[in-house]
Amino acid sequence: MPCGTEGMGGIEGTRGTGGTGDAHRAPRVVSIVGPTASGKTSLGIALAKALEQVDGTPCEIVNADAYQMYRGMDIGTAKPTAAERDAVPHHLIDCMDPRETMSVALFQDMARTCIRELQARGVRPILVGGSGLYARAAIDDISFPPTDPDVRKRLEGDADRIGAEAMFARLAERDPQAAAHMDAHNVRRTVRALEVIELTGKPYSSMLPRYRYVIPAVQIGLDMPREELDARIDARTQQMRDEGFVQEVERMRPVLGPTAARALGYQQIADYLDGLLSEDEAFASIAQHTKRLARKQMGWFGRDPRIHWLTAASEGLTDRAVRIVRHADAGEYDAIDAHADEYVQHHLGQLRTTRLHG
Repeated sequence: MPCGTEGMGGIEGTRGTGGTGDAHRAPRVVSIVGPTASGKTSLGIALAKALEQVDGTPCEIVNADAYQMYRGMDIGTAKPTAAERDAVPHHLIDCMDPRETMSVALFQDMARTCIRELQARGVRPILVGGSGLYARAAIDDISFPPTDPDVRKRLEGDADRIGAEAMFARLAERDPQAAAHMDAHNVRRTVRALEVIELTGKPYSSMLPRYRYVIPAVQIGLDMPREELDARIDARTQQMRDEGFVQEVERMRPVLGPTAARALGYQQIADYLDGLLSEDEAFASIAQHTKRLARKQMGWFGRDPRIHWLTAASEGLTDRAVRIVRHADAGEYDAIDAHADEYVQHHLGQLRTTRLHG
């Protein structure tokens, strides 16, 4: 049965860095990350099968791509095929109506609930795909503070009245640690920080994301030279065209809500359908924007020093991934991961790092 879609906020008994105690008793959650079109789905399926053969623990995949959660958005999101989903059970796919709004906070609840349910059945969850924020939200120390339109409006009024400098001075007095890492001229962020402090009674700095697992996990990243990734993106874009993406957008367009409509490619095809672009121009734009997205993803994931990087599509890829997971299960990375914020970042695309297993 697929995991439920109603969140429960957290996972009891798994909080911590994964360094000691009970963290060693359960297989680690695996998160496969990397730029779009790098082969994450294929590795997830191959790794799930290989790990079960190695230690007998069944593995199932948890989707971390928000757009793949929407029913009917199949071609444009490169959703796993029916055959791929038959090979290994997948969760959090086709679980939302495209009219519904998705947020990272909602995804966090859904993903953590799904992970907990799988672990309760003795199944190892393998997270696959998604943006860096979504992938981290499932397993990392990231909270999403509340917002209040009335409080926000009052603080914005204060900013208009007394100016950015005075508002930043107010923040520096209430949370000097946050102020030390913020731009004094960014009024919008200053207002947000003060709003969070007022609503929670806690420093804004205490709410900032940490590179710290709250669910014992190991991350595997897929990297490849940019020219190879660009060629893959061009091929995927052509495949979308051949499989009928124009017809998919034509069918789905009337029911796309504000979140679903932001999925890359759908606006370009809508512009084609409206006569603003030719079909060739629309698909060329999709490829261009996808390559730009891949660059951003590489930068985002490259900031996380806990990721173990593998060369995508390389010989022995699955075997190397299995070894990484086995080392993680044994707790061999815990001491290093506990100090993740102190590490030098890996610059993706260069394939040079002490933690690149390629």
